[in-house]
Amino acid sequence: MENKKIKMKTTQLFTATSKTIGDEIKSKSHQLLVRGGFINQEMAGIYTILPLGFKVLLKIEDTVRKEMDLIGAQEVLMPALHPKERWIQSERWDNFDGLFKLKSQWGNVEYALGPTHEEIIFPLVGKFLSSYKDLPVSVYQIQSKFRDEKRPKSGIIRGREFRMKDMYSFHENQEDLSLYYEKVKKSYLNIFKTCGIQAKITKASGGTFTKKYSHEFMAISDAGEDLIFACEKCFYAENSEISNLKENSLCPECKNKIISCKAIEIGNIFDLGQKFSKDFDIFYTDKNGDKKMPVSGCYGIGTSRLIGAIVEVNNDDKGIIWPKSVAPFQVYLIGLNKTKKETDKIYQSFLENNIEVLYDDRQDKTAGEKFADSDLIGLPFRIVVSEKTLEKQSVEFKKRKSKQTELIALKNLTERIKNEVK
Repeated sequence: MENKKIKMKTTQLFTATSKTIGDEIKSKSHQLLVRGGFINQEMAGIYTILPLGFKVLLKIEDTVRKEMDLIGAQEVLMPALHPKERWIQSERWDNFDGLFKLKSQWGNVEYALGPTHEEIIFPLVGKFLSSYKDLPVSVYQIQSKFRDEKRPKSGIIRGREFRMKDMYSFHENQEDLSLYYEKVKKSYLNIFKTCGIQAKITKASGGTFTKKYSHEFMAISDAGEDLIFACEKCFYAENSEISNLKENSLCPECKNKIISCKAIEIGNIFDLGQKFSKDFDIFYTDKNGDKKMPVSGCYGIGTSRLIGAIVEVNNDDKGIIWPKSVAPFQVYLIGLNKTKKETDKIYQSFLENNIEVLYDDRQDKTAGEKFADSDLIGLPFRIVVSEKTLEKQSVEFKKRKSKQTELIALKNLTERIKNEVK
């Protein structure tokens, strides 16, 4: 997502930071996202993503789209409202935990609010699939999903309405599906690394989706609901619910030590085999003219959940520490005392050079309050303009992850920041 010349001053920002939060807000990410003005809770499990949070979400989803494009997936947008008949056909109307069911006020018509989209994508692909020449094909969307969670918790990490990237791939045979499955694994690791998370590829149960094993992508965090056994060196892990591993045993992949830890699920992939192809009678004609049924996989990333997970693993006692790749802005610009004229010039120079900057131009806040908000919001870089620094024709520069500050000459500032935000 490009943010060229987007003007933003704190006096113009729709939201504001807060010092206090409700006692019901327990997890670190939930606390920081509420206090920083990134999200607002409307009811249990339901959130408005505010301007700063929405900029983060768009950057996450832009990262996802770039990786999906690289593995040949095509983007669509499917409906959130599903016909009941499709869910009966897949035998999931009464068997999918957390399915929202709706009745129309016009006639005896029932719908499901989509928690996932196999019931839509399989009939859709079946409509356009006729020959082996149409395979392989992979289709994805980024859309809101709905699940009637019994106990939503940890803010946007587990909600009843959430944003998700779900992708479905279709193949002539198991071998081709397996190759693509491994390609998606690497793509997912790239996405999470870009977003500031070193994910573990965790072997897990297939749940209601498949009788085979699935793979979950886990971010190690005390806020996690899952207990996993993870290699302390490589990406390998197993969910404790299916694992024979234990603390201090050896990793099956690299023979390093296994540790037990809590983790947040941020993505999952499933080998669906021919389950839904059978449910919806999906066929193609092979090279010999024989009628065959495709095998398929599905691949999900909770993009709004990822916001919470990023904050859980990137914070300190002062606030959030956003990775550059997903930060809502790159620079928090503070002008102190009688420096407005010079600070305005810096702000304008940044805009002209496409540097994403949030300018704290508030006149009714102390320097300490501005510094505290800068740390809480957690942009990668902070610049402070004061009468003292201007005496040296400089500004104070600090990286959010560092305790050290330095002076940068005004004449070099824009070029230095351009290099820092790359």
